[in-house]
Amino acid sequence: MTEGAFEQISDLLAEGAKPRPREGVALCLSGGGYRAMLYHAGALLRLNEVGLLGKLHFVSSVSGGSIAAGVLARAWSRLEWRDGVAGNLQDEVLEPMLDFAGRTVDVGSVLTGVVLPWVRISDRLVGSYEKHLFGSTTLQDLPDTPRFIFCATNLQSGVLIRFSKRYLWDYKVGQVPRPRLPLALAVAASSAFPPVLSPVAVRLPADAWSAESAELGTAEFRKELLLSDGGVYDNLGLEPVLKRCATILVSDGGGKLEPTGKVASDWARHTRRVLSVIDQQVRNLRSRMLVEGYDRKEYTGAYWGIRTPIAEYRLPDALPCPPTQAAALAATDTRLAKLPVTHRRRLLNWGYAGCDASIRRWYPTGAEAPAAFPYPAEALG
Repeated sequence: MTEGAFEQISDLLAEGAKPRPREGVALCLSGGGYRAMLYHAGALLRLNEVGLLGKLHFVSSVSGGSIAAGVLARAWSRLEWRDGVAGNLQDEVLEPMLDFAGRTVDVGSVLTGVVLPWVRISDRLVGSYEKHLFGSTTLQDLPDTPRFIFCATNLQSGVLIRFSKRYLWDYKVGQVPRPRLPLALAVAASSAFPPVLSPVAVRLPADAWSAESAELGTAEFRKELLLSDGGVYDNLGLEPVLKRCATILVSDGGGKLEPTGKVASDWARHTRRVLSVIDQQVRNLRSRMLVEGYDRKEYTGAYWGIRTPIAEYRLPDALPCPPTQAAALAATDTRLAKLPVTHRRRLLNWGYAGCDASIRRWYPTGAEAPAAFPYPAEALG
């Protein structure tokens, strides 16, 4: 076990020192830029059709998954439920994500930060989210149930920090009850992929923090939070729910580190390679923890991944997803860069098919197999 893996397990044990009975249904949405956001969009559609979306108690997300979660959270009060299914999910949730993936956000944010050095790159990212997705919505405008938790990494304390309606919380630094922070800021912190979009600075007045003591509860750590992508610490968004929920559903649109015989030595590409190795190690650690919990029957649930071949679900009536086409979609760059309409819809279709197969295989709801992909013209098969 690597030193980083040992430290993360130690942190998990520290946070979970007080055991509690498991209850509720959680959905975890991984990172992965627009690729993950659109893959999760398809999963949300299928979860809605089978009646699970309206039964969620928690939605925990990181990075690209937090964009999807943010759109769902903002729209939640407008969803029109009938027999446990939201009839307007397409218009209120899916279409905004499909449209947003038609914009390049990351390059513009970086170039502005280079040309105008007094403007933080992360501030431009927040501005893009405000303009195109979230407007003036704050965390206090979100629903009480399900509880949306947007995960980022605190570069000062070195652990996960959670944004939610109830609190902003880093277990080492302390808690800010009922934070009136913009939803766009929470999503930007969660999706600030290093090194180009990181860090996001969050400034809070001293009296915003709870008086409860914390290991790093000093002005030095509380005056300004410097945050990075939640995937740096937990790229499946598992930590807030792993020890508390009875059912854990995980949608994984994350990337994969490909072996290479040549490693670049220039600082930019070399740093990217190192970060990819770290990301892969964290992802493997979290995935093993999740599956071991399923095997020990600590909780029920289902996992579906963008790189899992449809045949592995062993369902004869799964939607047809040829491995070559699915692999090509999984290889989409981890960026917030414009994607062609056809590619966007195919990513959504793939998330829909993976979620359907995993749910019907591992967490049966009695739902029948879908007759077709949401976008038949962009079918994988």
